[in-house]
Amino acid sequence: MQSQSSEDLRSTPSRSSSIRAHHTPGPLQSHRQSFTDSLRGHPPSPRATRQPSLSQAQLQELLNNPPTTGSADPRFADRDWQHIGVGELCDPADLRWVEFDSGIEDATNILINSGSHVLLVRHHKEERAAHATYDYRDLTQYLLFATGQLQPDEEHFPIFTSLAKKAQAGHTIPLRDAKSLGNKEPFITLPLTANLTHAIEVFGGGVHRIVIVEEGTDNVVGILSQLRLVKFLWENGRSFPILDHLYSQSIKDLGIGSQQTISVNGDKALKEALLLMNHEGLTSLAVVDNQFNVVGNISNVDTKLLTKSSSAPLLDNTCIHFISVILSTRGVNDGKDSFPVFHINPYSTLAHTVAKLVATKAHR
Repeated sequence: MQSQSSEDLRSTPSRSSSIRAHHTPGPLQSHRQSFTDSLRGHPPSPRATRQPSLSQAQLQELLNNPPTTGSADPRFADRDWQHIGVGELCDPADLRWVEFDSGIEDATNILINSGSHVLLVRHHKEERAAHATYDYRDLTQYLLFATGQLQPDEEHFPIFTSLAKKAQAGHTIPLRDAKSLGNKEPFITLPLTANLTHAIEVFGGGVHRIVIVEEGTDNVVGILSQLRLVKFLWENGRSFPILDHLYSQSIKDLGIGSQQTISVNGDKALKEALLLMNHEGLTSLAVVDNQFNVVGNISNVDTKLLTKSSSAPLLDNTCIHFISVILSTRGVNDGKDSFPVFHINPYSTLAHTVAKLVATKAHR
């Protein structure tokens, strides 16, 4: 995993009218070499080599031998899935913590190196209650501020100026100060006894994860994400006949899937894509060619490749170029090729769709 420079600054604005785009260089940039600059020559555009996200043989094997045949948990047999407690799907070992006084650099390094998609934020190390989260969406917003792509409104400008002076002086910028900029994503908790129906209602409002706490306290026992819930229902589908019979139906017949999508042309600058994601509250964005064919995807997680200010030239380069960097980096780190996009069609069955989501760990 990539480490980052010590002079970065982040903040957590949200899709608020108080934030406006700005394209002048930021005052908080450092000059260390980026990881991506050290890669061997940039690979060709994936536009010319678009491939299926899974081979037909791989997918057929997955559908013929779904996880439900061997990995269904006997604890859930013959139970109504709607009444299963959210705490039964959580594992305290998955929790990763930082403190409000942690520096931005340290928090980001923990986020990247831990492999987690979210860190819980607390006041001190002995505390078991979380008061906020730090994730890749926060990192994306921070990078937009640090590189001057976003400027705070009048209310938050004094705070931003103070943080900029700290960064220029080489002082550590605490997470507490950085999170004071802009609005924050909703921090949702549920007691571990809440049922899955309640969790699905929360997810239906656009929330990506729920912090699970002990009954009657604020002590955190786990985190439930959308993907974890989907994986649970897939692996245990045959324990829930009311769900199992849906898997043979098509996405079109079930009436699910968004008809309105937001995308960016691959020839647009990367900074335009990140600004669009920020303003629309998106965690990822489809990249299309001039014929609106999907050629790739940029997500907030990919911004870990931008955590050194010497990577700033990537912001002015094209989205299609950044996709090439993403795929090349994954190949270097994972030792295998990576596909630019996973896709289905309206006539794909729900089983086909969920199997692909679970197998690829994709969110969309």
